[in-house]
Amino acid sequence: MTAAAPLAAAQWLKRGGLARLVGVLDRDGEEARVVGGAVRNALLHLPVGEIDVATTALPQEVARRVTAAGWKAVPTGIEHGTVTVVIDSQPFEVTTLREDVETFGRKARVKFGRDWRADAQRRDFTINALSASAAGEVFDYVGGLDDIAARRVRFIGDPGQRIAEDYLRILRFFRFHAHFAVGAPDTAGLAACIRARAGLELLSRERVRMELVKLVVAPRAAATLWVMGETGILGTVLGGVPYVASFEKLAEREAALGLAADAPRRLGALVVAVREDAERLAQRLRLSNAETERLLALDGWWRVKPAAGEQAAHALLYRLGPQSFVDIVLVAWSRPQANTAEADAGWRALATLPQRWTVPTFPLKAAAFTRRGVPKGPALGAALRAAEAAWIAADFPLARAAVEAIAERAARAATAVC
Repeated sequence: MTAAAPLAAAQWLKRGGLARLVGVLDRDGEEARVVGGAVRNALLHLPVGEIDVATTALPQEVARRVTAAGWKAVPTGIEHGTVTVVIDSQPFEVTTLREDVETFGRKARVKFGRDWRADAQRRDFTINALSASAAGEVFDYVGGLDDIAARRVRFIGDPGQRIAEDYLRILRFFRFHAHFAVGAPDTAGLAACIRARAGLELLSRERVRMELVKLVVAPRAAATLWVMGETGILGTVLGGVPYVASFEKLAEREAALGLAADAPRRLGALVVAVREDAERLAQRLRLSNAETERLLALDGWWRVKPAAGEQAAHALLYRLGPQSFVDIVLVAWSRPQANTAEADAGWRALATLPQRWTVPTFPLKAAAFTRRGVPKGPALGAALRAAEAAWIAADFPLARAAVEAIAERAARAATAVC
């Protein structure tokens, strides 16, 4: 099935490196088309990001033509038919048409071919199996156009077989549903995911993390996570009890405050009740050090309350920094005990504090104490710490007299101990 040039006006098909690349590959007996997510997103009127190209040309011929055109050809997966072509610093994945000869888990033995239908049928979901010519003609061999129109994510062929080829497709099913679909998940696909959910334990932590961080920032992430929770899939992924209601509230707060969807913050709302939850998730998903630190900073969220006052909020913002401060406030605001309409104004004021108050720099250095007779070593460190604590307790004064008074008191206390 083809669609009569629904992308004929798509300028991204006709400009820049992509147009030149397709022009080189789509001639002299070979054919090349844009495939996958770029076509899907264009049909859904969403931004087009990474662009993949499929071709009938063998990898060696792709490399030859690309090199002759003066571009860089990188054999990133040449045994599976993939060459990454770099044109003006922009990478394009070019893959020769394939058919699976034998599949075993994520691995497959493939042969190269020239059959566009066979290549489409080996992909995961119908909306990802569309291809488009340089003229904008869309080719659909698996019902993807109907599913685009219905905003539905559906496996190609037998869902169980598709999942057995790669258990990550369970998470991809939910991730794509959260991003592109409306309504309930496809019944057959959902049932197959439930049956195969134990296979998620076989996946590498890095691959699970990659899918999960994309899922939690999707437009319909909360509704999708509810389904995953009810079917036992989410608990299998997280290794613990998910707090989907808190996640949903936090997503609403982000939107109300004009904040971008933030994956670490949303994972915190979904998972972290105590520090051990953050540690477990960091290990289970092999999170980066920065992501782990943000989750660990949520420890003690239950102590965060608007009623604690501005001075306490300043101290917390100073200790955590703006990003982690907003994280912990939004997580605390998302918990059931915080959800009263009367308190919302206070929570909003607390969450937006970094926009109104800039965290100051501690104005005292070691010299302020050594010239007061504090010797270098443990006593100097103790004086600095005591002075900083007193400065925080006084709500961060910057007037010279107030700062000098704090230094004097800390110095006297330190020298008295010496």
